[in-house]
Amino acid sequence: MGFLYSILIDPFVQIAQQPAFFLEVVIGGLLAGVMYSLVALGFVLIFKASGVFNFAQGTMVLFAALTLVGQMEAGVPVWIALITTAIVMVILAFGVERLVLRPLVNQAPIILFMATLGISYFLEGLGQLLWGGDVHTLSLGIPSGPLIVRGVLINKFDLVAAAVAGVLVTSLALFFQKTATGRALRAVADDHQAALSVGIPLKHIWVIVWAVAGLVALVAGIMWGSNLGVQFSLVFLALKALPVLILGGFESVPGAIVGGLIVGVAEKVGEVFWGPALGGGIEDWIAYVLALVFLLFRPQGLFGERIIERV
Repeated sequence: MGFLYSILIDPFVQIAQQPAFFLEVVIGGLLAGVMYSLVALGFVLIFKASGVFNFAQGTMVLFAALTLVGQMEAGVPVWIALITTAIVMVILAFGVERLVLRPLVNQAPIILFMATLGISYFLEGLGQLLWGGDVHTLSLGIPSGPLIVRGVLINKFDLVAAAVAGVLVTSLALFFQKTATGRALRAVADDHQAALSVGIPLKHIWVIVWAVAGLVALVAGIMWGSNLGVQFSLVFLALKALPVLILGGFESVPGAIVGGLIVGVAEKVGEVFWGPALGGGIEDWIAYVLALVFLLFRPQGLFGERIIERV
């Protein structure tokens, strides 16, 4: 009975007794979830254009951050390093399209997925070859430290990340909905062959979307690198972004944000109020439990479209 009480009753008693603290935990979870959303956005972009899960997105985040911090450590001014890194990510997009994607047009999605797996290992090895395996400190002057608003403690860095994510998701949503290129991207995702038949240049579309995904990876690398340091464990962000995508929907830019917020809140609230009874470590697995529930009852995610195939 004691264990059931600590699981089913005690957390809600604590929430009722400490509403201000609960609000603080929820806000912290929302802002932490924004960081997951920054990574998930890159996955959404590639999936919308090619219909394949880009396993290399986490490595692209690491590679962009390493390219930036490597230049800064060599004495290159920050603004020049940012421009150079953006150019590198665009060149990477051209290389991926020319050497990997173009030969695999109209191949099965699993083949494209395995290709992104190869890109991931290549970029990880190249990054280690160029900049070593040490943890690098990335400091761009982003405000950090506590900020108290009406008695609620908020991290300044998380507020900056939330603002950046808000600008990104708004820009990307407008790009996909209001521009000819964005509509072409959606057409390519639906059917490569049909898109080619109506004159949509597939190779140009894939270069554009990989370039945009690379720039999104740069922004995510800046945020995560500034928060945790630029280290090779950033590669595993791909695994953390997967539940976010399942919750929000693989083809939805707003869904990447909403999914990240849900995961962030679930992690923080679960760890603080249910962690003591379950021995801690809830942050490591609760996102995957949520993803499993969604796969059972709404596999297309909150913002995904239900696909019905008749045979």
